[in-house]
Amino acid sequence: MGKIIAVANQKGGVGKTTTAINLSACFGVLEFKTLLVDADPQANATSGLGIDPSTVSLGTYEALLGTPVIHDFILKTSTPNLDLLPARIDLVGAEIELISVEEREKQLLKALESIKNDYDFIIIDCSPSLGLITVNALTAADSVLIPVQCEYFALEGLGKLLNTIKIVQNNLNPSLNVEGILLTMYDTRLRLANQVVDEVRTHFQDLVMKTIIHRNTRLGEAPSFGESIIMHDASSKGSVNYLNLAREILQRNKLTQMTDEEKYIPVPNS
Repeated sequence: MGKIIAVANQKGGVGKTTTAINLSACFGVLEFKTLLVDADPQANATSGLGIDPSTVSLGTYEALLGTPVIHDFILKTSTPNLDLLPARIDLVGAEIELISVEEREKQLLKALESIKNDYDFIIIDCSPSLGLITVNALTAADSVLIPVQCEYFALEGLGKLLNTIKIVQNNLNPSLNVEGILLTMYDTRLRLANQVVDEVRTHFQDLVMKTIIHRNTRLGEAPSFGESIIMHDASSKGSVNYLNLAREILQRNKLTQMTDEEKYIPVPNS
């Protein structure tokens, strides 16, 4: 049975969609069958994998609004072992339409139940809000990965997200865990970035992933080519970072046996 990981942070611009796309792609390259669920009305995960959201006729919107059999909605991607449940702009209306639906917080959970056994991992790219779509993702998920940028105000809003996770745990999904806090957009040249890393590690200790995602030009340009970083430039710093993140999550979940030397690939300087 596949593990469902929601990538969530209501704060925008933290590398959430970048993480969802590239973590999913790295799981695929490591030969774990993976599904990426685009649960953000901006549909950036969809376009970031080379699919024009305007051409999507069936996807996350239908899954949320009562179409439990979603096999026909799933698209293949150019990345090995990676499928996509796409989104389009109509998804923004799902927040309002879900209000009158019975068990509205569990619609995505019900939809994913029919395909969960088909995948090793299901990654959900959440919208930058704490609305009903994100609550659906947290209710369906086994764990949540929280990207936090290495910039000023990094911890802003994090307490609110953790409080929402606690509410979901208490009322909707008692088995939901925090997979980890992922530090992103790290620039080794900035003293502030190092201060943020120290502050987050001091506050959250073992919850913080060892892997840090560096700022990287190739990582930023990959979506414009409709590619994950591992397909765009496998030797880039961004690719190595996300491969290390995938391997760290596999190790945390005891899904692979690696020596200490094998756990992390050295990050290139450029």
